[in-house]
Amino acid sequence: MLTEVVIEDVRWLDVGLSTWAERAGVATLTHLGLDPSDWAIGMLACDDARIAVLNNEFRDMPTPTNVLSWPSEARGVDPPGTRPDLPVRGADPDLGDIAIAYETCTREAEAAGKSLGDHVTHLVVHAVLHLLGYDHVRDQDATVMEATEIAILGKLGISDPY
Repeated sequence: MLTEVVIEDVRWLDVGLSTWAERAGVATLTHLGLDPSDWAIGMLACDDARIAVLNNEFRDMPTPTNVLSWPSEARGVDPPGTRPDLPVRGADPDLGDIAIAYETCTREAEAAGKSLGDHVTHLVVHAVLHLLGYDHVRDQDATVMEATEIAILGKLGISDPY
């Protein structure tokens, strides 16, 4: 398994997060030409209270958010608008960790008229791309990241979230 999910909020058990996370992670790595069996991702399935603590601790933002990611090593792009270098097979297989919050994800999916599964799949694809060095701070990088997300989601039968 690519993703190891730690369930802190049991509501995630009822909706099948582990299946969505694995599917999204495998699709993302496969799309980028990486063999998912070579890599590992940790995921914390939590609630808004827990993710607000994490968001405050790591981003100085004391509010809940939908998803957070912590790459195992610094990855990024330079110049803007290019794709990050992919990790090398045989190095540390740990790509990093992701936390995802039940209430925020559910609220966002309902507000957007999307299924929770499609929304969470998008967020996991997004977070895995962050683990691999993709970002959306600069406009050029956001364009690359969003196009990559759209392509991956399209392969999974999920429409353009943007």
